[in-house]
Amino acid sequence: MVSESRLETLNRVSAQRQLDLTLVIENIHDPHNVAAIFRSADAVGIDEVQLLYTRESFPTLHPKVTASGEKWVSQTRYDDPQVLAENLRSKGFKLYTTNLTEDAISIHDIDWTEPSAIIFGNEKRGVSSEMTSLADKNIQIPMFGMVESLNVSVATAVILFEACRQRIVAGKYPNSELEPEWLEQRLKDWIRINQPSK
Repeated sequence: MVSESRLETLNRVSAQRQLDLTLVIENIHDPHNVAAIFRSADAVGIDEVQLLYTRESFPTLHPKVTASGEKWVSQTRYDDPQVLAENLRSKGFKLYTTNLTEDAISIHDIDWTEPSAIIFGNEKRGVSSEMTSLADKNIQIPMFGMVESLNVSVATAVILFEACRQRIVAGKYPNSELEPEWLEQRLKDWIRINQPSK
């Protein structure tokens, strides 16, 4: 049985969900990085994360690192970049790769209030050339020190909270575009998740 205060929390959180903001995790090897990414995704109201694994094994998430974020954020798994890109585009998403390229645009110059999918690549190899070719733009976090990049989970949090900031300004929290039927189903799903195991 879910308490009344817990129900209030579930209703409040579900009303913040941003269905037109998602992440693509491509072949990220370290499960702790993946878990930390899920934690940040939940924190800004992302409802679903895309896992694209073509070279690495799909990760096992660690609840201690995610702070149970994996319970609240669903995942869809892919092993084909083309299928992933087509599915996202069919839903109106623009695809952004995190690449340190000459044509990369600052994350502060992107309109994150539009449907957006942010692609993060493997810790050593980065985003694959195939996903880069399928994306709309390359983006980067402006940096002013000697190091050129952040840990992938830290970079994810930085970009997501810039998107979150823009969406707050635009009045997208809570999300008035969510359908009552969707909210009802999400509440049912979360109540089921919270049932004690027998």
